[in-house]
Amino acid sequence: MSNILVLGGTTEASALAVLLAARGGDAVLSYAGRVASPRAQPIPVRVGGFGGVEGLALYLGDHGVTHLVDATHPFAARMSANAVLAADRAGVRHIALTRPPWSPVAGDRWTHVADIEAAVTALAGPSRRVMLALGRMQVDAFAAQPQHDYLLRFVDVPDHPPGLPRHHLVVDRGPFDLDGDLRLLEAHGIEVVVCKNAGGTGAQAKLGAARALGVPVIMIDRPALPARLEVHAAEDVLHWLDHGADLGV
Repeated sequence: MSNILVLGGTTEASALAVLLAARGGDAVLSYAGRVASPRAQPIPVRVGGFGGVEGLALYLGDHGVTHLVDATHPFAARMSANAVLAADRAGVRHIALTRPPWSPVAGDRWTHVADIEAAVTALAGPSRRVMLALGRMQVDAFAAQPQHDYLLRFVDVPDHPPGLPRHHLVVDRGPFDLDGDLRLLEAHGIEVVVCKNAGGTGAQAKLGAARALGVPVIMIDRPALPARLEVHAAEDVLHWLDHGADLGV
């Protein structure tokens, strides 16, 4: 019988949790603990880190985990890299459930950058009205470009005010829609959007709104990760759980 650990915090992880609950068997969903009010889940939940590769490998062994599913955010690079290494050390089968990245279409005005530091550099120049669609963990880096008026959208009210001298905070939880994001960008006169290439549909509306309004986007590309088996649908994880050994994965 399988014993599954899902590294979660995404809509994909929640969708998988529903399928695992219906399937039966042992499964736990793990959160990093960065969201104050995570969605209720139909399988047991643990919250907190593991203590790096060694800590995760020990957890896998101590709890008899047979299958590790990495359904973290595409930019949770350290956690995803740790999952690959810990699964290998513990002899546990491993798969990543992730979203395909977004690709530009006609009308998009994207500038690709490698990371947050490069995005900050790309904002050098005169004052503009900038939407930082990044979550709360990285926005303080943009204090290096204090000339801009920043629009922030967070899932929760932060414990401490963002370290940006000129900003407006919207607290809201996706999925977002095109009409709502059009109104948001227009209401704040947004002149450039900065976001990560997270993929998926829950946060895609801002790209459609930027396209419709002719607003340029600074797109932060995904980090490089170790080689791993990836799927893009929760149903594919179930197929892997039931038939992966037959497939040689």
